[in-house]
Amino acid sequence: MDEILHTPRRGMQEALLPWAQRIARFRQTLEIGAAALRERIEGLQLRLDAATAGGRRLISPLNFLAAAAVIGVAAVVGTVYTPSYLVTVDGVALGTVTDKQVFEDVVDRVEARATEILGYEYTMDGTVEYQFALSERGNISRTAQFETYLFDQIGEVMKNYVLTVDGTFIGAASDQESLNELLDSLKAPYVNENTIYSDFTANISITHEYTASDVNQDLDAMRATLTQNTNGQTTYEVVQGDTFMQIALDNGMTVSEMEALNPDVDIDHIYIGQILNIKEEIPFLSVKTVDNITYTEAIECPIEEVEDPTMYQGDSKVLDPGVEGEALVNADVTYLNGKEQERTVNSTQVISEPTTKVIAVGTKERPSWLPNGYFIWPVYGNITSYFGYRSIFGSYSYHGGLDIAAPYGTGIAAADGGTVIFAGRATGSNWSYGNLVIVDHGNGKQTYYGHCSSVLVSAGDHVYQGQTIARVGSTGRSTGNHCHFEVKINGTSVNPLAYL
Repeated sequence: MDEILHTPRRGMQEALLPWAQRIARFRQTLEIGAAALRERIEGLQLRLDAATAGGRRLISPLNFLAAAAVIGVAAVVGTVYTPSYLVTVDGVALGTVTDKQVFEDVVDRVEARATEILGYEYTMDGTVEYQFALSERGNISRTAQFETYLFDQIGEVMKNYVLTVDGTFIGAASDQESLNELLDSLKAPYVNENTIYSDFTANISITHEYTASDVNQDLDAMRATLTQNTNGQTTYEVVQGDTFMQIALDNGMTVSEMEALNPDVDIDHIYIGQILNIKEEIPFLSVKTVDNITYTEAIECPIEEVEDPTMYQGDSKVLDPGVEGEALVNADVTYLNGKEQERTVNSTQVISEPTTKVIAVGTKERPSWLPNGYFIWPVYGNITSYFGYRSIFGSYSYHGGLDIAAPYGTGIAAADGGTVIFAGRATGSNWSYGNLVIVDHGNGKQTYYGHCSSVLVSAGDHVYQGQTIARVGSTGRSTGNHCHFEVKINGTSVNPLAYL
């Protein structure tokens, strides 16, 4: 049995041998008593038969009571004691069972479990003997006693505390406290004086069970497994000023990696509100915490609007900014790996009330040429050259806008309403633009439309958003029909893709 069974300790031998002798003596006494009982009963039966035959009562009450007492003793013995078997293996007494099959089932379970743990078929070898005995009904050995003894004799198997996560084996330790300390250390970075709840999102289990003796008991290796990250995926909503490249960089990705997650997205034409897929690192073991916090929060001013007939519709001006109020808030904040997921406000106490904010709003009819504050594409087509440095005409130079290819004569629209400040053939340092239109949109914003085949507006004209102001051509320093579109903020060229 691979050294499963060893000679029991001296104390066990001394306890078992007298017990076995007592059982043998009791069996002998019981057999003698049973024989005497049968003899007395047979005598009583003869006397009862004779008495009944003559119609006379010949049996005495004392004799009847004596017979009843003997029968009662036999009934009590049968109630207190039960037939059993003393189980020995290679001469070692292990305990008693009421049926031989009970111990056979124990052996089968031990062999099956040892096979599962060790990875090869394990079979007990040893001589099992069963000796008939009578045992008190409450003193029959428990099957767990046999299993524990047999497992403890297997050298390749030992009892450990086993850590699993969602049913996946992580490792084992000889004591449970070291595993609890490991788990507590993983929670510690997310716990503070305000934390009222902390737990893992996965199903953590620590069980006391038999394992192979060489099972992983390296706590550092277990920590590495539990803290390793896996790549997941989440989403991001595009906001004003975003570019595809910058979103990728902000999330620790290359443009190629982000393109792979967004195969149907035109990386040169993303728009506000668009949902993009980005990479997300997910810990193997995530920690959920809830903090109870108290903080102050501003109370927004109520707004009162006052009509102003001297201002255009859509324009407004603050007459009185008001003063924000303040409130004391108590809330339960739920975090996942330190990132806020949910906030439940428990109570709000107003410390100071806000005052009213007064805003003047224009009611004067708005001219069509006034800017709307956002840009549309001047022409649609393939972008043949982007904003930034590029190689052109054999040299490396800075390109201040976008080149959008389109057929000759295609209409070019004003990106927003405004006033034309230049229209015609560019000269001097701007000669390379060819036929050029510049529109001023106020607040330091201007747009340039270059290489036009013809110009349809004049300096001083007011143009509305979407109005055709020129046509596509290839004038100036150009190699083909396209519209050079440029955006300047306070005189500095910026990437138009961040504003379209």
